[in-house]
Amino acid sequence: MKIRPFLCAALLAAMAVSCTSSKNNNLAYFKDIATNASGVLPNGPELDIRLVADNELAISISSAQPEATAMYNVPLGNPATRGVVSTQGQPRLLTYIIDKQGNIELPVIGTMHVAGKTTAEVASEIKQFVAQNVRDPYVRVELLGFHVNVMGEVKSPHRIYVQSQRYSVLDALAEAGDLTEFAKRDAVTVIREQNGQKTYQRLNLADSQIFASPYFYLQQNDVVYVEPNTIKIDNSKYNQNNAFKLSVISTVVSAASVIASLVIALTVK
Repeated sequence: MKIRPFLCAALLAAMAVSCTSSKNNNLAYFKDIATNASGVLPNGPELDIRLVADNELAISISSAQPEATAMYNVPLGNPATRGVVSTQGQPRLLTYIIDKQGNIELPVIGTMHVAGKTTAEVASEIKQFVAQNVRDPYVRVELLGFHVNVMGEVKSPHRIYVQSQRYSVLDALAEAGDLTEFAKRDAVTVIREQNGQKTYQRLNLADSQIFASPYFYLQQNDVVYVEPNTIKIDNSKYNQNNAFKLSVISTVVSAASVIASLVIALTVK
């Protein structure tokens, strides 16, 4: 009989160690390479961010003869065009906001439809136009920033303003404070709008193959949603059931109190 308490204690300790080990294992990233000291990760497809309305572009046009391209770097009166004069005789860096129709208004060139194109495609089209009058022009087009939303089981869910075209789902999760201990590492969903349709893909952070996914690098207006694990779901159900029970008990107690008050009042009369 005296041995029984020690057996119970040992059993509880073993269960605790088992639960801790299982929990730590579920929190790991890239478990498929956990036993490797080094290696090569897969490469994803070429980054292919397509421009949409309200994106902001920075465009500069230059050549070996700066005066030949000066006319292309003069800010227009349009409030969607802003100019920044750089030093040492370098061309102006003009920024443009894509309007609702998907267009920008360029000096000399005029209206140009850019929605649905990449920055490289826009730069190529501008270069072809300028090359008609300028020898060997150089055109730089950059996307200045876009927004993504991170939701679900992260420590700080919020909208993130991205200032780099090369921004991965890992960057977004890191900026959101990383996943909570209640997050499903194998159920991180990226929702994207393409050609007027909502598409999505689930990423498994326990598998290094996510680096090869076309959804690994984020695009404008992407939504990153991290699902809760079963522990969080069970806890939520438990709390809801307890809240319902407390509500029922509170209602019954209040009703009993009202009835008791009425009985006392009638008895006194």
